[in-house]
Amino acid sequence: MGNKHRRAVIAIDGPAGSGKSTIARRLAERLGFTYIDTGAMYRAVALWAHRQNVSLTDMHRMEQLARAAAIELDPGGPAVRLNGVDVTEAIRAPEISASASIVGAIPGVRGALVEKQRAMAEAASVVMEGRDIGSVVFPKADVKIFLDADPAERVRRRVAETEDPPESIAGQLQQRDERDRNRAESPLVQAPDAVYIDSTGLTVAEVEEAILKVVRERLSNGKGFH
Repeated sequence: MGNKHRRAVIAIDGPAGSGKSTIARRLAERLGFTYIDTGAMYRAVALWAHRQNVSLTDMHRMEQLARAAAIELDPGGPAVRLNGVDVTEAIRAPEISASASIVGAIPGVRGALVEKQRAMAEAASVVMEGRDIGSVVFPKADVKIFLDADPAERVRRRVAETEDPPESIAGQLQQRDERDRNRAESPLVQAPDAVYIDSTGLTVAEVEEAILKVVRERLSNGKGFH
């Protein structure tokens, strides 16, 4: 990667509700990079499993689905296509959201989707967000951010998005955190060289500027990347 024009990878990890998706999308737009929502990829596999009546405990079949899935992400927005069909809204259904973290704990599924994620970064400079981007998917990412927020703030954000009862959201986030942090395959951890940013009490614009400052220091304003 010593050539004048090379691909850059900005990895943003963190727990659910920390603001990763919003920030990653805005950063990608500012930098002219491609935004990759890895969570949407796991949701897409979960959706396909539901539609095919495949048990989430059938790890072999789940891995087959993950490898066969043709997942397309709109570089500039939230649109997601699964096998040529727009599933942008379908993957946000509550039951799919709940299934996605279960699917994400299956080693074969993670392996299959990590291959797809790495292939995406071969095609363009990316801002990729998830749970293990800086620690596993791209351990040599140009910029690594671990975005966090206190539990109460994360619950508040989720309530604003879904209008579900706070108690229900709090329980869901706690379960998601435990599953993400304690799974055997690629658990949620802060990479040793990741910059920690606590977004509690910060506006989206303030978080964006804090990360952009890191990006500019590491990438010289993004010059030479495309």
